[in-house]
Amino acid sequence: MERTEYARGPVHGRPHRMGPQRNPDIDAAALHAARALLEERGYNRTSIDAIATRSGVSRPAIYRRWSSKAHLIHDAVYPSVEPGDLPADDLIGAVSTLVAGAYGLFGAPAARAAVPGLIAETRSDPELHRRLVIEQLGPLRAALGRLLDEAAAAGAARPGLDIDTIIDAVAGAAIFAVCLRDADDAEQSAKRMIDLLLRGILDRG
Repeated sequence: MERTEYARGPVHGRPHRMGPQRNPDIDAAALHAARALLEERGYNRTSIDAIATRSGVSRPAIYRRWSSKAHLIHDAVYPSVEPGDLPADDLIGAVSTLVAGAYGLFGAPAARAAVPGLIAETRSDPELHRRLVIEQLGPLRAALGRLLDEAAAAGAARPGLDIDTIIDAVAGAAIFAVCLRDADDAEQSAKRMIDLLLRGILDRG
């Protein structure tokens, strides 16, 4: 039997497609089932039918919340990240937090299974691309950009650094290391990337 659709009071957490008073237990059950199935079966073999069966949530209830499997998986593996998660007035701390967060996120078993498939889906789904690239990274990009500008003005960072290149380096390295190379030392890999970003490659004597 399908779980009760509505509950009193606002639903907290990531917004979805439909009304404001859905039962959060239904959302949580579907997302939990999606993560478990990703770990067990991988992205391609995780289907809406399998998620519905595992969670006890009907297919119609799932599709009232998510327009496709990719959108459901996106919400299951990507946490909501806010600019306030970065340390204020601390460029080193912000870069360190961003790198550690990326390696921790992509190193989670469900994300390891999901991210390559989600990347492929974004090529044909403009809405997923908007959520994944613009909504997810936009606020962090702006916050880090402000810190870079302030550090450059104070003489603590090189002027003219491209914020997109830094984001590419962080996210790209983390995805390749833990999702493709299957690195099993995400924490140490993050520390090495932090050192590389902050100190560079060339020996300055």
